Amino acid sequence: MTIKKNKYLHMKLRIGDKVRFLNEVGEGVITRFKDKETVFVEMQDGFEIPYLCKHLVPIHTELILNPEVENMEMELETILSDSIYFIIEPDHDMPALVSDYKFYLFNSSSYNVMFSYSVKDDEYFQTLKHGELGAYQKIFLKQVKKNFFKEYAYHKIECLFYKNMHYKSQIPLAEILYINDKIMSQSTLIQHNEFKFPVYAYILKENFLDKEIVEKSITMEDMTRLKAIKEFKQPQKTSVAKQKIKDLTREIDLHIEELVDSYKNLTNYEIMSIQLERFEKELQYCISNGIKKLIVIHGVGNGKLKQEITLILKTIDDIEYYDASYKDYGYGATEVRIY
Repeated sequence: MTIKKNKYLHMKLRIGDKVRFLNEVGEGVITRFKDKETVFVEMQDGFEIPYLCKHLVPIHTELILNPEVENMEMELETILSDSIYFIIEPDHDMPALVSDYKFYLFNSSSYNVMFSYSVKDDEYFQTLKHGELGAYQKIFLKQVKKNFFKEYAYHKIECLFYKNMHYKSQIPLAEILYINDKIMSQSTLIQHNEFKFPVYAYILKENFLDKEIVEKSITMEDMTRLKAIKEFKQPQKTSVAKQKIKDLTREIDLHIEELVDSYKNLTNYEIMSIQLERFEKELQYCISNGIKKLIVIHGVGNGKLKQEITLILKTIDDIEYYDASYKDYGYGATEVRIY
């Protein structure tokens, strides 16, 4: 008599795989490895139970399908703990022959990640890439010539972590890395089978299993600021007949005293954030409702608010903008024409 081998016995399991139990009723999701033969399976009630791999049948893997990312084959010996890395890969294993660097976000964790990647441009950051990254995946962020590497010394990475099942809440990640030639020369290159050449790896987050307090109480100061912000109210919808004869010009005054009841406790950064948020909402309302002209009253001041408004307008197609009528507004307003 021939004994048939279990076809699932040698199937490779990964963290995040949904599995069914071979010898009993039930299913769950693999959360971590105990050893080469045993994994922890999280049940629907949130409890983790160790099971032998040979007693589990994979159903499907919870992976984010993104054509820009690469799935990583992980050996059991290498999975010590969940971690997130910022990776710099040279294009040659000999430093003297390096001409390019590639930047990656490396998700060596069982969590799905919503991320944004920004670099510093003068005193502000510019977002270069954002999206979703599945468990045990990496994504290419940017390629930079060695001659221009010093212009990319500041890297800002922000991440939110989640799973498509019950999971322990994680504090969002917001890190700014400063990396220059000197720091690189003092760092150790690491050979990893996911990369063609040895890489520099910088840890952004680890110790996912540590229990941390994620919830935070709102303070009285926060409440005061929150109450001070006036609600942005959309105009009431009118009948079709009235809509046809509506005025196609809209005006918004961004002086902070027009937007909040009290601003004495607000910082300059908070004030400008409120002003820019209101401006973007007004502009979007005009674009969505066919309003052709928007007058933005920003005042003169030090010119910073007008500069920020101009940067936003430069990113939008089918509009023109210029100084509004001096007779009506002086130097403190911008007129936006929407086509």
